[in-house]
Amino acid sequence: MLTTADLVPGLVTMREDVADAFGCGKYQGIEPASASKKVFVYSDPAAGAEYGYTFDGRGDDDEFGPLYLYTGAGAYGPQTPTGRNKSLLTAAEMGRDVHLFVADGEVTPGGAMRQRYIGQMVVDPITPYVVRRGRDKAGVMRDALVFRFRPAPGTTPAWTDADKQPPATKTTIEITDPAVTVPAPIVLPKQSGAKVKKTEQHTTSETVADIRASQREVKRREGELVKAFIAHLEAAGHKTHSFQFTIAGEPGTLTPDLYDVNDHALYEAKGLTTRANVRMAIGQLADYRRHVPNNKSLRVAVLLPAAPTPDVKELLVEQKIGLVYQTDDGFAGWPLA
Repeated sequence: MLTTADLVPGLVTMREDVADAFGCGKYQGIEPASASKKVFVYSDPAAGAEYGYTFDGRGDDDEFGPLYLYTGAGAYGPQTPTGRNKSLLTAAEMGRDVHLFVADGEVTPGGAMRQRYIGQMVVDPITPYVVRRGRDKAGVMRDALVFRFRPAPGTTPAWTDADKQPPATKTTIEITDPAVTVPAPIVLPKQSGAKVKKTEQHTTSETVADIRASQREVKRREGELVKAFIAHLEAAGHKTHSFQFTIAGEPGTLTPDLYDVNDHALYEAKGLTTRANVRMAIGQLADYRRHVPNNKSLRVAVLLPAAPTPDVKELLVEQKIGLVYQTDDGFAGWPLA
């Protein structure tokens, strides 16, 4: 029988063996094993397409390191951060380790799938999941929760090039909610006398994913900034949304922060006013605007939490990019000139 010591990246096993060893189910993509303090996640990008799960796979590294993306539970209708999805979101608080497997071929044609153990993961503490538009099992467009996994400290994941997200077959545009990166808080279930292990992101300067607290704060500040600006626009009677672009031949999606329908204006928010952050926003806006409908008349602007330096302001003027920044009593630079 499998033991925790057998969970070495690269192990190939069967769901039944994992279920027998750790006391979890063997049919769902997310299988909590409460007594064993584990949550097992099974990813099968090929089969997932049948259910509208087209986002799974090894994503591009970002500024915080490697990522694996995994579409949450729920075959029909919008996915929500409840049920099995909640078991992932609360794993750290509940003291449960997350273990990722990827389908590794059928044992026999039409039979069960072998499972290759990728390694222990942590749910990204900055952005645990993003919301993406995709089709459900019935072919209806819906919101899907795409979880963002990072390797746990000391883990060398057993992923291969074949585990990368597949490239899109065509370029598409979907209307989405604004890209706010502050997920709703998760309420933990009541405990029966047992102490709940605190997640490291609340007790140390670095999280289990080795993401510094200052970096987490910048991302949260960015999300709160977008939320505040949305409220500002809505109070003025403006409608907002964002876009999800898939580009033929490329994996993943492009998701701008915010689009103001009334002003036909696209915004990219940054949590810091530094030159490096503003330069990144300039590049992102240049890329995004190419895919926005009626982009000849589209206005673009950078959204910041405070005023940048005079020279950075001049840079934006020269690039014909608007600047909106938060003040004590609202947002300077809005409406756009």
